[in-house]
Amino acid sequence: MTSNALTAEAVRADLAALADPADAVHLQRFFKTGPGEYGEGDVFIGVRVPQTRKAVKRFAGMPLSEIDVLLDSPVHEHRLAALVILNGEMARASRKRGADAGRQREIVELYLAAVRRGRVNNWDLVDASAEFILGPWLLERPRDLLDEFAAGDSLWERRVALLTTFAFIKQGDTATTLELCERLLDDRRDLIQKAVGWMLREIGKRVDPAILTGFLDAHAADMGRTALSYATEHLTSDRRAHYRAQR
Repeated sequence: MTSNALTAEAVRADLAALADPADAVHLQRFFKTGPGEYGEGDVFIGVRVPQTRKAVKRFAGMPLSEIDVLLDSPVHEHRLAALVILNGEMARASRKRGADAGRQREIVELYLAAVRRGRVNNWDLVDASAEFILGPWLLERPRDLLDEFAAGDSLWERRVALLTTFAFIKQGDTATTLELCERLLDDRRDLIQKAVGWMLREIGKRVDPAILTGFLDAHAADMGRTALSYATEHLTSDRRAHYRAQR
């Protein structure tokens, strides 16, 4: 029977009812959980992302302390569920009418603590949360935190820095993204390469193609193959060939 309580235990029980051992095996391979891989040691129970998102809809208003319990779970789907719930709390606290800066700060502080202790530790967890939690918070605030993350040793903190700026791009603000992409140009970790190229591509798609090509004119020769491939994906074949020939 499904509990109506807004607790970490109730989330775990709901997800356990959806778990598929065969999917768990697939997901552990897909998210690179083997020795020496970026998701080494992560545990999956076999719940797909759409199932997780649907399952947590009823947990709106869940206490932050219970969300934090989920974030400390060794199970990947529990942490994803926590982040999806937290996104909803941030969205409610950020409504144009009745925005609650105090509540926003509590959510951001909880999220940052989780990032720093290594609980937002795979690309899907970063991509599902950074834009939606840090993005709104930093849109009209100093962004020194992103410089700190981009300069750090943690792969996940560097990706958080980049993915947070997706929220800025959607508002037509490209400055921070371009600064971080330039800073991380020499970072050859595949998940950073992909994030750099993805954010640059989104600038060209959503804001101004000339900003993208201006960056490429200055930096294509120094970009990694993966970042350049992602960044040029929506350009014409001639333009793609032009920039890729500069490597």
